Amino acid sequence: MPRASTETPPTRASTDENPAGATASVRTRRIRAFAREVLGYETFRPGQEEAMQAVVGGRDTLAVLPSGAGKTAIYQVAGQLLDGPVVVVSPLIALQRDQVERLGELEDEAGRAAQLNSTLSAGDQREALEGVGDGTVRFLFLAPEQLAKPEVVDALGAAGPALFVVDEAHCVSAWGHDFRPEYLRLGGAVEQLGSPTVLALTATAAPPVRAEIVERLGMRDPAIVVAGFDRPEIRLEVDQHADARGKELGVLDRVLAEVGEGRGPGIVYSATRKGTEAIADELRERGLRARHYHAGLNRGDREDTQRAWMDDELDVVVATTAFGMGIDKPGTRFVIHAEPADSVDSYYQEIGRAGRDGEPALAVLVYRQEDLGLRRFFAAGTPSEEELQQVAGLIAAAPAAGLEDGVDVKALREETGRAASPLVRDLNLLEQVEAVVIDEEGAAHPAEDAPSPGEAAAAARELAEHHEKVDQSRVEMMRGYAETTECRRQFLLGYFGEQLDQPCGNCDNCTSGTAQDNPGPEEHDTPFPVETPVEHTEWGNGVVMRVEDDRITVLFDEVGYKTLGLAAVADNDLLRTRG
Repeated sequence: MPRASTETPPTRASTDENPAGATASVRTRRIRAFAREVLGYETFRPGQEEAMQAVVGGRDTLAVLPSGAGKTAIYQVAGQLLDGPVVVVSPLIALQRDQVERLGELEDEAGRAAQLNSTLSAGDQREALEGVGDGTVRFLFLAPEQLAKPEVVDALGAAGPALFVVDEAHCVSAWGHDFRPEYLRLGGAVEQLGSPTVLALTATAAPPVRAEIVERLGMRDPAIVVAGFDRPEIRLEVDQHADARGKELGVLDRVLAEVGEGRGPGIVYSATRKGTEAIADELRERGLRARHYHAGLNRGDREDTQRAWMDDELDVVVATTAFGMGIDKPGTRFVIHAEPADSVDSYYQEIGRAGRDGEPALAVLVYRQEDLGLRRFFAAGTPSEEELQQVAGLIAAAPAAGLEDGVDVKALREETGRAASPLVRDLNLLEQVEAVVIDEEGAAHPAEDAPSPGEAAAAARELAEHHEKVDQSRVEMMRGYAETTECRRQFLLGYFGEQLDQPCGNCDNCTSGTAQDNPGPEEHDTPFPVETPVEHTEWGNGVVMRVEDDRITVLFDEVGYKTLGLAAVADNDLLRTRG
């Protein structure tokens, strides 16, 4: 496995410094002893101990570890060795429940864990907060929306948390594939809680996502631990099809073949709810134990499907990305995509649900070029400035109109005659430009020192255009992955800025021999090596992410990923290095 790398600014504090006075060697002994005696760890996976050392030393830390690489153990161990409670922000109630149950098995040694979310009674919520205050609860798991409640922030602040953990931290980044506006308030919450040490955890974070996580969370001189993105046990394949019916049959045939050979269970991802239902019906007709899963199902049906999946009652779940975070079944043997994901970030996250037990697994993209049109449609949709100004104006006028509880989407629909989805998008944009604040109930209020509706609309429109360019560039990178004849793993890792020197030998292009014809990155004679800061005459500043024989891929600050032919770059003097 690759060694973890720790990115640190030149001004990093000595890791021998510890608020509790312990030296690095003492911290190391304590970390290893607790991990061995309580968690049963004889050795650490790449990145785990480095992150634990940084956190126990009182240093803000961003840990980027592959799916299944034991990110939760970092705060389980570090939290036990710090003097004070641990607040864990987790985006899904199911994830919170799972972690509380796991820590419950270790309660005598690790300390009691509790949840704080909207499914609990007022009494249970009060009990959880009181437990943090009196020291009987060491780990408190909550959704980011809870931090919009003054009484929650006040209670936690009085308890003096030692560690503030942000799980699935890519959700804080507008560059991230799973951005959640409610994560934007977390940086302010850290300050309100007395600026405890911050630990941000994610499995998927390309360089711009890492930078935005650090900025949004207000992390101070953070240790950035990157343990490598490679999952060599997952074989990578793309099945090409020319027409829609051929592709549909290709998905079914591939699932039947994998299950028939005993290489199950598996997940099939489809871009639409209708697609999940159709594929699951077809698989059941062919004798497989299959169910569909999407956000349009009622909660009971979703939970029953997830239970059946975890209890080995299904051969396959056919799902949208709603079947995502919190799905941790180590024995999943394959992940098949019936359509391309909306980005390489999403694709990596989704295929990472296979092979978490370290045994061989398979990731297949069933592909035809026309499917990318659907993803371009999903990525598009920049609102007009007039629409944004109307929404901003209605929210700004709410207090004067006596609407002290804010303006919700239902009220906006009645006032504007527009659908809910674009209104939610508009609210998210206005929140990002600090024009509005969204409370836990989803109602919008004017932000303090908010810009005028016109200024807010212009800023939100500019932000939306930027997002759209980046989203479109990600779709094109998915095309690049699907259509490359080179090693797919080299392409996938290069997207995240990690270079694999030789073809992997475990993808379809390596097996067919086409990847062998292409030199590894170290053999390229290029004026723009990987990680070179560059400036383009039209697209501005960027960083070289991947080098191929006749082209390079650059991640630009303003327009996202672009693949440039080196001949055109040289002939037109399009690119220069930045000092």
